[in-house]
Amino acid sequence: MTIAASAPVPQGALPKHDVADLSLADQGVARIEWADRAMPVLRQVRARFARERPFAGSRIAACLHVTTETANLMRALVAGGAEVVLCASNPLSTQDDTAAALVAEYGVSTFARNGIDRDGYYAHIDAALDTAPHYVFDDGCDLVNTLHTARTDVLDGVLAGCEETTTGVIRLRRMAAEDALRFPVVAVNDTDTKHMFDNRYGTGQSTLDAIFRATNTLLAGKTVVVAGYGYCGRGVASRSKGMGANVVVTEIDPTKALDAAMDGFRVLPMAKAAAVGDVFITVTGNRDVIRPEHVELMRDGAILANSGHFDVEIDVLGLAALAVEGPRRVRPSTDEYVLADGRRVLLLAEGRLVNLGAAEGHPAAVMDMSFADQALTAEWLVHTARSLEPGVHDVPAEIDKQVASLKIETMGLEIDTLTSTQQDYLNSWRHGS
Repeated sequence: MTIAASAPVPQGALPKHDVADLSLADQGVARIEWADRAMPVLRQVRARFARERPFAGSRIAACLHVTTETANLMRALVAGGAEVVLCASNPLSTQDDTAAALVAEYGVSTFARNGIDRDGYYAHIDAALDTAPHYVFDDGCDLVNTLHTARTDVLDGVLAGCEETTTGVIRLRRMAAEDALRFPVVAVNDTDTKHMFDNRYGTGQSTLDAIFRATNTLLAGKTVVVAGYGYCGRGVASRSKGMGANVVVTEIDPTKALDAAMDGFRVLPMAKAAAVGDVFITVTGNRDVIRPEHVELMRDGAILANSGHFDVEIDVLGLAALAVEGPRRVRPSTDEYVLADGRRVLLLAEGRLVNLGAAEGHPAAVMDMSFADQALTAEWLVHTARSLEPGVHDVPAEIDKQVASLKIETMGLEIDTLTSTQQDYLNSWRHGS
């Protein structure tokens, strides 16, 4: 695919880009500013970055969901003096008006179009890597993977990176275990102010939001099968229960299965859950979680949705091979497959990340913490990257606590502080019972 300007270039130089329609920029600006209102922590970080310019002289390439919240992260990095290029980590999550605004209003080189094909997706990643970045932000590890395979020509110039998803961290740890990872990457996903809130509350709310938008179904009284009981699965299960659904959890990890059972959820293998479920939501980070043998057991009208990062958790090709009709688009983001006996199965967002493919992703208020983590970790890497070994690293605890403290403050909450006696007690082993 050839990357070209998407529209006649208006007066004034624009950064390199490939977006759907620059005329959408004003609409995008309005939505980005709306999200900014709910991101006070990142707004404070941006203001400080503008004063201190910690990224002056640094090039950052980011492969993230191109949403209004991501746009505000890009604004913070640019305010800090970085030269930033952004490409999309998922073809269906790109908000075309946001991409246009990033180019036309905020001067961020952006390569993202909603619905772009696989070749275009990787052409956009190549365009981002053409800048020879010093730092990389990834959402699923595709940028880092490409650096280590097809684009080793710019690999030596990369000092460090950040990864924001569970799926991406799993892939990175596998690379590190095989001594394949050539530079340090910080697992932003694993810090408390990210996974405890973004994964649980963000995924929980946005996944159900997407299902409602796509199907207008009533969850109350239905059986919702949640595949995976990590933080994302916990959020989806608890929100489904709150909407009146009967929730079944499937798991491969005995500890997480036990956790789900003690939270009051029924635990079944997918082979049994398939026969009783009405709505199925995969959040595992693995592939082929729902396969044709499961689909064959499902009720008429079963709804399949995926909130894992990649479109491999539901075997879409297997579903298509099983069907005698379809896919037929029956509602926005809803495709109907008809089986040989007349039963219908509804697949949402083509099996891709449903909360971004059929809705707007996480609320800005929760992404405020995740992207503050990203921005502050990037600043930390400017000072420490050269001293870190290649591999997967944790976000420093002080950054995590700083973000939590700022969020508490912006929410108007107050917490206790330790007295000197309490500090002495915690810091000493000499106190008896």
